[in-house]
Amino acid sequence: MIILGLVLLILGLVLGIGILTTIGVVLLLIGAVLWLLGTAGRPIGGRAHYW
Repeated sequence: MIILGLVLLILGLVLGIGILTTIGVVLLLIGAVLWLLGTAGRPIGGRAHYW
């Protein structure tokens, strides 16, 4: 999710499409939060690891 968010963010900035930039930032933030929770050992959605 982090990689997808980064790709969309870059595409949005390069192509000048604001909605891609917004979606990219949101996905990047959600992916980072899930990654941090997963590394902290907290179960996410009933799973012990995010991946």
